[in-house]
Formats: sequence, structure tokens, C-alpha cells
Amino acid sequence: MTLRRIFARREVGGRAALVVGAFVACYFAPLEALQERVRLSALPWLWEGLFLVRDYTREHVLLCLVPALLIAGAISTFIRHDSVIRHFGPDAPKAVAYGVASVSGAILAVCSCTVLPIFAGIYRMGAGLGPACAFLYAGPAINVLAIILTARVLGPGLGAARAAGAVAFSIVIGLAMQIAFRGGADERQQPAAVDATSPGRPVWQSASVLAAMVGVLVFANWGLSGRFTFGVACCPGPDALRVDAQQGVVASEDAEHLYLVKASGEREAVDRSLVRWQRPVEGTTYTAIHRSRFAIAGLCALALAVMLRAWFTRRELAEWGSSSWGLALQILPLLLAGVALAGILLGRPGREGLIPSRWVASAVGGNSLAANLFAAVAGALMYFATLTEVPIVQGLLGADMGEGPALALLLAGPALSLPSVLVIRSVLGARKTAVYVLLVVTMATLSGVLYGWVAR
Repeated sequence: MTLRRIFARREVGGRAALVVGAFVACYFAPLEALQERVRLSALPWLWEGLFLVRDYTREHVLLCLVPALLIAGAISTFIRHDSVIRHFGPDAPKAVAYGVASVSGAILAVCSCTVLPIFAGIYRMGAGLGPACAFLYAGPAINVLAIILTARVLGPGLGAARAAGAVAFSIVIGLAMQIAFRGGADERQQPAAVDATSPGRPVWQSASVLAAMVGVLVFANWGLSGRFTFGVACCPGPDALRVDAQQGVVASEDAEHLYLVKASGEREAVDRSLVRWQRPVEGTTYTAIHRSRFAIAGLCALALAVMLRAWFTRRELAEWGSSSWGLALQILPLLLAGVALAGILLGRPGREGLIPSRWVASAVGGNSLAANLFAAVAGALMYFATLTEVPIVQGLLGADMGEGPALALLLAGPALSLPSVLVIRSVLGARKTAVYVLLVVTMATLSGVLYGWVAR
């Protein structure tokens, strides 16, 4: 083994140890105890960044990002290069390429950060810039669960506008990116193509493996909206004369109170001692799937293990692991840095960062062009976990946010975030990323203006 290879392996091993160490430190960070000891009351925004990173590593990395990285590695390893080119390449039939990409969110209920490894995988395999960007937008934007929740909570008008806008956006943005960079040189490094002399694996086997992995990703993260109906007693004690039903989203909580955001946008502190029962708003079937989500995801994982053992060689599995790990080393550092920066600037939901939430609420009132543009830009910077954008917009509507800016935020927010922009730049480069972000913000702004004009 040459000295160059030895040093290269040591460099990769050092980066891997650094990434794993940073993840473990973030996951187990005792921030509450540290905050008690180190009182930085003058810098609350710094704690918001630290808490948001810890929340992200605990809630999204293991169940969301790791399955997404494995799916991306599988696409790079198990799917033939010529198959990706045939369906998603620059010369693929437009109806096939953009049709599949534009409805991908109906299958993948993921956030803007979770879709990144899968996007990087298909783009690295040779997918055209247009279809890849259509998939990048559609993955988190066309989330069936989020669209249904939008219609139920914010009204059928916003729900329908969000669904139609998201599908149209993905196609228009993909076509615009393809046209804008048609004559530009493609600087990405193409992976080694699959040996043409080796027998191809049946398509149904590769599809079954990917379906099992998507099943793990979807069901392990099957979430509730956060909306509950609470039975609140009129007075303390077990013999309360009356128990009233109240519906709302738990914005935050402490040892004594639940802080609810009601459908009207009004905030209310409910004494925990008065809460007699708590039920999710979702239907029976939806809630039953949520209760059984880990069992269903476990069955998908078991089926995946059986298929991998029966159909794949050790060499292929090693290549799969290597490809997934390479993507992790590329994406995770930028992602965690972006999450920390988003927390510092905008805080966690219900908390304050450097930019006070009252500024955001006052800037998105009415349906002016400036209000819609501000909502679209704010959405492009904020980090929304899956389904959390709906209660946030619900609270802003209660603070006199206009209908148009609400749609602009719903169209730009789930598809973009400051962490995702940093990672997209590492995949597409600065120029393509800037155009992609500009397209999302512009179209979200114009859609908000149009919807605000129609809805008034």
C-alpha cells in the first residue's frame, strides 16, 4: 500500500471519528444542567442554537437521516447507472422524468433535510439537473399528510392551493433549472458505471429493496399533527363539576403548565392539574398506525434483511455501506452547522432567537408584495420538521398574518431551510444553488400575492 493511500485512509478515518464524536456529543449533551451552571442570560439565542442541534440529532438523525442515507447509498450501488439515465437523465422523456419526480412527496413524508441524501444519490448517478431539482423540491413539499393537515387546520382553500402549487412548482422549477444551465458544463464526478458484462439484477428485486427501505423511513417517522383535544376541569380536585373539551397545539410545556395555541391563534396556559384526558385529533386508523409505527417499520427492516442476505453479495453490501458513509461525511457536518445557525437566528418553535418572532409576525400582515416576499424568504431560512409548519402558520394567522403570506411560507418553508441550502451548495455548486433558491422564493412570493388577491 502506497503512502498516499495510507494518508488518505487516515484522513477519512479522522473525519469519520470527528463526525461520529460530534453526533454523540450533540445527542447526549446535558444542556439543561450546563445552562444552570453557565448562565448566559445575555445570549439566549446561543442556547437556542445548541438546543435545536440537540433536538435535531435526537429526533431526526437516527430515524430520518440514517434511513435516507441508506436509501441514497442503495440507489448508487444497487440501481444500474443506465436505468437512472433512462428514467431521469437529461434526455429521458419529460413526462416520465418530471411526472415521477413531481409526485415523489406523496410517498416520502420527509423534511427538507432528510430528502438531501436521496437527491444527492440520484444526481450523482446521472439524473438530469431538471428532474433532480424537481425531486428535491417535491420530496418535502408534496407531503400528503401535511397537505391534509393544512386543509383541516388552515382551511380547504389553503390546503388545495398548497397541493396544486407544490406539484406545479416542482415541474416549473425543474424545467427552469434545466433550461438555465443547458449549455453549462456538468462538473459533477460521475461514478464508475456498472460493469456491462455483469448480469443485471431483476428490476423487481431492486424495487423491493428500495420499497422496504422507504417503508422503514415512512413508518418509523409516522407523526401526529401535534393537535389534541384536552378535557380541562373547571377547578382542581377529582370531583370537578364540569370538564370542558379544548382543542389546540402544545407550543411548549413545563412542570406546571401546557402552553396551547388554539385554532384562533390565541395562546393559553393550561394548568396540568386540570387536564383530565388528552386525545389526538387524527382519525382512528391514522392514530393506530402511529401507535404501531415501530412494529411496522421493524417488519419492513426484517424483510429488508432477508432480501439483502438472499440477493446481494458481501462486496455489494460493502459498497453500499461505503457509498452511504461517504454521503454522511459530506452532508452531516454542513447540516448540523446549518441547524445551529437557524436556531441562533430564529430559535426553536415557540422560542426567541436573534430575530424576534414579533418582527416576523408584524412583517407578514396583509397581502402586500413585501409581506409575501418576507414570508417566502423567512420560510427559505427557517427549519421545519415534518408537519410542524402547520401549527406555526396557524399561530401566525392568529397574529394577523395574511392568507397570501401564509401560502408563501407553506410553499417555501418545507422545501428549503438554511441547513439544506448549505448542503445543496456542496452538491450543485454556488451558482446553481443560488438560482434554485431564487426560483423557490420568487414563485412562492408570486403565488402568495395571487392567492391573497383571490382570497380577499
